[in-house]
Amino acid sequence: MSRSEEDMSRAAEPDPEKSRGPTTLHPAFSLLSLDGYKSAYSSMRALRSRPLPTIEVTSETSDVAPYTDDDTVSIALSVMDNHQRSRRFSTITQLNTGNEKASLVSVCHDRRVSLEDGALGRKLSTFGNLALFKDDDGNSAVNQSSSIFSAYTTPGPKERGISEHGKKANLGILLGVYLPTIQHILGVTMFIRLFWIVGVAGLGYTTLILLLCSLCTFLTSISLSAVATNGVVESGGAYFMISRNLGAEFGSAVGILFYLANTVATSMYLVGGVEVMLMYLAPGMTLPLGIGGEEPHEEGHSLFGSQLNNFRLYGTLFLLLEVLIVAMGVKFVQLMAPVSLMCVILAVVAVFAGGFSNMDGNDKLCRVCELNDSLIMTEPMKKIALQQGIEAANISDNYCLLCDKSIITDLYCEKDSADDASCTQMLAHEVSYLYTIRGSARAFKRGNIYPFWLEEGDSKPLTQAVKRAEVSQDHSSSFFLLLAIWFPAVTGILTGTNMSGDLADPQKSIPGGTIAATSTTSLIYFGLALIFGSSIDRRVLRDKYGKSIDQKMIVAALSWPSPWIVTIGSFLSTFGAALQCLCSAPRLLQSIAKDDVIPALAPFARVTKSNEPFLGLLFTAVIAEAAILLGEVDAIAEVLDFFFLMCYASVNLICFLHSILKAPNWRPRFKYYHWSLALLGAFLCFFIMFASDWKKALIACVLTFSIYKYVEWKGAKREWGDGIRGLALTTAQYSLLKVEDKDPHPKNWRPQLMLMLTSDWKDKEVTDNRIVSLINLAAQLKAGQGLAIAVGLVKHDRDDLANKKKI
Repeated sequence: MSRSEEDMSRAAEPDPEKSRGPTTLHPAFSLLSLDGYKSAYSSMRALRSRPLPTIEVTSETSDVAPYTDDDTVSIALSVMDNHQRSRRFSTITQLNTGNEKASLVSVCHDRRVSLEDGALGRKLSTFGNLALFKDDDGNSAVNQSSSIFSAYTTPGPKERGISEHGKKANLGILLGVYLPTIQHILGVTMFIRLFWIVGVAGLGYTTLILLLCSLCTFLTSISLSAVATNGVVESGGAYFMISRNLGAEFGSAVGILFYLANTVATSMYLVGGVEVMLMYLAPGMTLPLGIGGEEPHEEGHSLFGSQLNNFRLYGTLFLLLEVLIVAMGVKFVQLMAPVSLMCVILAVVAVFAGGFSNMDGNDKLCRVCELNDSLIMTEPMKKIALQQGIEAANISDNYCLLCDKSIITDLYCEKDSADDASCTQMLAHEVSYLYTIRGSARAFKRGNIYPFWLEEGDSKPLTQAVKRAEVSQDHSSSFFLLLAIWFPAVTGILTGTNMSGDLADPQKSIPGGTIAATSTTSLIYFGLALIFGSSIDRRVLRDKYGKSIDQKMIVAALSWPSPWIVTIGSFLSTFGAALQCLCSAPRLLQSIAKDDVIPALAPFARVTKSNEPFLGLLFTAVIAEAAILLGEVDAIAEVLDFFFLMCYASVNLICFLHSILKAPNWRPRFKYYHWSLALLGAFLCFFIMFASDWKKALIACVLTFSIYKYVEWKGAKREWGDGIRGLALTTAQYSLLKVEDKDPHPKNWRPQLMLMLTSDWKDKEVTDNRIVSLINLAAQLKAGQGLAIAVGLVKHDRDDLANKKKI
């Protein structure tokens, strides 16, 4: 080609410098021509319909690469930061354009090119629509690659950091999500409280309680599936997911509540296991620790009575044992997981087998002694029988010997108290046997469908029990009290998100496993409630601790082939579940501390050489001990509700906000969700909270708000592209669009000012007092009621590149 032809070809090419407009808003945007913007916009529209590439964001400057019109153009922003060599952002709006410079890298669609930065010897490798900077050592993209399109994934890769998980377990739906979630949901409450709820509330209200709790967790599972498939859930599980979607302040507050939920759940499982041990497995281990003179296993639950003090003592000892096991490492905890799971499955199967085999009743199983519809405790009758000379062996072989008029007379009529009201009542009625397993026809005939709300100390409705002889209630019962006691039995649906790092395909396993586990456990609960209500006599169901059947678990008495399957299985399952909670809670606290949003939690970010959060474990043990001191499962369950419900409500709010705002980063792979379902799930969470105990619900809300304001005031600033900020932007956009384009009514007038500012912007350390005075004047004119817009004018020649670089 001749020299003249080269000159003509060069003259025909567009000049990038001349194609730019005369007005420069910012140096980062002045590098693109109008045609460049159109081409970039077309490329971004095309990329929205398919998975987006990861593009390197580097710390060095690069020259503008010319683009060609015959190829599709992709864009990468190369960002300069004087303090950080490599930095990645979740949204383009986070680019600090005042201190950084942006350049355009254009990549041909079907060609592979390599650009060389002579100063640093770095290469830009491009392939198709992917652009990556590579170091000379050839290390790939895990530590380097990022994308300007990271706003379309939640959370961004740099926000997650680089996790060293080692080798992934590559678990599927069954072993990775379904079975672990079932293990966490099916707990001790199912064995020691469900039958009692059926006995007090009847099958009708029990079904309503189960429906409310199961519907709440099922809707939360749907929202959880949508949120979890909208990005990768890293360490921290539910906390990571909530904080990256609702912001650092709200996410930290809910994360703390979720940490407390796991910690208090440890206490509930331990106290429940102690109850099974002392009531059914080894009653002889109960010590006389009653401060008020209450004897072991005596009916009644005073605050410092013998029974609750035994729960506190043994609960503390088991907590210390579990702390030692967890401190040795997570491998020891994992050994207990399959044992606990098998115990739960075998116990549930045994109960169902016993229920079906005894559907028509069984007169050979347990029989109890009753007087005027009030059950008589076995232990006091055995003592009187021994005093009367009846051998203990005969008593064990035939409980019918206890249901004798002479024994009952000595039990009710104390010496020198022949005119006692209890003695008079006993003499006026006959003592009779009662078959525990009555069968469906007789059980329904006895009114197992309808509720019988009892007050504290009642042996039957509207009748106070004789404390020394009859089975009585330790709490006044109501529908919402039973709802609060039962709700912890349906928690545990977040287990799958905590195991995302070990899943082969988290986007598929978490939704399928979580929803399947929630549905399975709900069906199990409904089935058990139906079996209890259709098989066992209503009066026996109200005996919470089995004191009328010689300290035996009522559920175990129904099971087949042996009652020990349920008794031992429920005991072992509680401690396996407690180990899991005690292991996960310190790691959750460490995840919150590592984010550095709450300065007070900084010490808990440290781990031992074996990567164990030992300080977090000690702190967790202290909180768990405080919950154990409450003394009983019911009291701990009422506190535990509010922590879990606040966390579940947050998951539903995330799904609702992202769905209703149609955020560009909201593209979950799970498609079977809707904003109305998320809103209903959040409503159910708050309804159960305030209906159960509005005072404790207010305390939970105040605690959440306090942590929120603390993080906002003292915490480190984090920008995670959260939904709260998106809500503010959408609200502002909606409000602006609603403003009509016409003169407002004088009553609605607001001052709107525009300030045209100009100065020597080269020296950023010097403050122009004229600008400050003008802004103060505008603030006084609008008096806090209007809007002031400041526009800074930059004067320079569009062809003066040297002057432009100084600005």
